[in-house]
Amino acid sequence: MTIDNFKFAGKKAIVRVDFNVPLDENGKITDDTRIRGALPTLKKILADGGSLIIMSHMGKPKKNPDMKFSLSQIVDAVSEKLGVKVQFAPDCMKADDAAKALKPGEALLLENLRFYAEEEGKPRGLADDASDEEKTAAKKDIKAKQQEFAKHLASYADCYVNDAFGTAHRAHASTAVIADSFDKDHKMLGYLMEKEVKAVNSILSDIKRPFTAIMGGSKVSTKIGIIENLLGKVDNLILCGGMTYTFAKAQGGKIGKSICEDDKLDIALDIIKKAKEQNVNLVLGTDCVAADDFKNDANTQICSSNDIPDGWEGLDIGPETEKAFAAAIENAKTILWNGPAGVFEMDNFAKGSKAIADAIAKATANGAFSLIGGGDSVACINKFGMADQVSYISTGGGALLEAIEGKVLPGIAAIEK
Repeated sequence: MTIDNFKFAGKKAIVRVDFNVPLDENGKITDDTRIRGALPTLKKILADGGSLIIMSHMGKPKKNPDMKFSLSQIVDAVSEKLGVKVQFAPDCMKADDAAKALKPGEALLLENLRFYAEEEGKPRGLADDASDEEKTAAKKDIKAKQQEFAKHLASYADCYVNDAFGTAHRAHASTAVIADSFDKDHKMLGYLMEKEVKAVNSILSDIKRPFTAIMGGSKVSTKIGIIENLLGKVDNLILCGGMTYTFAKAQGGKIGKSICEDDKLDIALDIIKKAKEQNVNLVLGTDCVAADDFKNDANTQICSSNDIPDGWEGLDIGPETEKAFAAAIENAKTILWNGPAGVFEMDNFAKGSKAIADAIAKATANGAFSLIGGGDSVACINKFGMADQVSYISTGGGALLEAIEGKVLPGIAAIEK
């Protein structure tokens, strides 16, 4: 079932959104991107004459309740954006009466799902010295409770909509288990999820060539599966960020005090070997901006990525690397960017990431499909004010990466079965 085909008139819809928005010390939202992203789905249901039950998590609370993570803080903002006064249920498990009383065109926001351990399906309060038997029993118990938790949430509504791509990689009660309570004609993806799935398919299935992927970040270890999956798909693979120096050291380079995973040197060499075997143009940094301290006003020098002086560390790519990266990006027809080129949060080490963004914008203007995903890349593109110059910005960090890695996302699989 698709959201466009379903008739919401007179129906109650329970919608999983990702309203895990950042708040300041006064509980005010500092970035409402995730709320705005869910609005088309929520407004469609209301406009059709349906009633809306909105559920989400916020943060990682370890107790019930933990008011620091209460969704009560965002009710007014959601009401303003949605254009209707949103009611609030202060306990997601005790919202039966509020849900039942909802009239067409009305909306109800449930309190943070993660106030209950059953949402994530992970036992809480286990002693550090608990035996294996106790741990196994606790896990079995929480899984049974998770099923009941999901059924209770499902009982509030006639249909289920998942519009939270950011949590689609988690087999949580509200993202996957709840779907079992609805037949295939009464569960569906929301508009945001549909867009995300389409964007991922464009990258992995409907590839226009050349295909260039840019993978940044500090550690090779967190990107191994993604890199290996991409090697079978891309024409150009740019590896940048802190992982540059693991590759440099693996090839006998001198990297000063740059970040490096010494236990992943063999993996770095294996990736280089696989890229050659699969005729992938692997683009690594040849020069960098090195600093004598990890701070914005540190002394800097341009040096070879494999010949960094002792006491210095690479914090951004250098001018020659910028040119090499741009060459691999500007002629591409499909582009994926995950992870910055340097410590972009410090203005003096943001130039390399900006150069990548500029090259992607240029390629996009020439007809390329560009997908930006992962928290830091999204923060990058927003910092540079270039969000409107790329094709698509994903709302899901971990979910996007697991999809690219070729993994099945439980939140999507639960809708499709």
